[in-house]
Amino acid sequence: MSFPERIICLTEESTELLYLLGEEDRIVGISAYTVRPDRAKKEKPKVSAFIKGNLKKIQSLNPDLVIGFSDIQANLAKDLISLGLNVLITNQRSIAEILNSMFLIGTIVGKEKEVTSLINDWKINLQTYEEESRNQTQRPKVFFQEWDDPIISGIQWVSEAIQLAGGEDVFPKLGEEKAAKDRIITAKSVADTNPDGIIGCWCGKPMDWDWVRNHPEWQSTTAVQKDTIFEMDPSIILQPGPALFTDGIPKLREIISEIRSKLYP
Repeated sequence: MSFPERIICLTEESTELLYLLGEEDRIVGISAYTVRPDRAKKEKPKVSAFIKGNLKKIQSLNPDLVIGFSDIQANLAKDLISLGLNVLITNQRSIAEILNSMFLIGTIVGKEKEVTSLINDWKINLQTYEEESRNQTQRPKVFFQEWDDPIISGIQWVSEAIQLAGGEDVFPKLGEEKAAKDRIITAKSVADTNPDGIIGCWCGKPMDWDWVRNHPEWQSTTAVQKDTIFEMDPSIILQPGPALFTDGIPKLREIISEIRSKLYP
């Protein structure tokens, strides 16, 4: 059986996974937004943003597989398929779906054993987090903000990660919505939940600390009153891949623990 030898990764998580599996030589092109692993952006040609890609450049690299993520890349995928390319787009939203998608990619490159080992290690950690979270009686209410204008709450795997980290997502039902447009909320709705902590993770730009701290509708919230406002790197929490398990959830646990210590000294 032969495996793909010339892979283009339209998003970062597939790039990071292939590097972890020792299969980076198969990658011939990556997203311009790739930051993990650091060496990838130095070694591989950049061929795409998130929504758009350089079709001519992608075609010139003669890929035998293009891997992407999200329905947001549907039009780009359509264009690539029209060029006769093999395209795999995954649309994972939950932690379980993320693990399944990584297993799929691992098997595609003939690394079923290795990717299974990685996933099993992460599952063991998740089980530990879940047990510790279940026994936690002091659970801070957390507002996770993905964008500022409009205000967008966290995607499903982030909501699940907050729960695993010992907190409570203030908008758990919105986390189940697949599209970002369906997670748009008002500043007042955030204030009405009175979050104990606010975590900003503005995908594509740094969080504006002054905007959050001085938002007129949030001044009476516990998060502003106690100054339990934090920022997370999107590359470790908003990428549905390895970084979520190696860095994202552990960092989230640290933040929620800090919120708890300020609330219950």
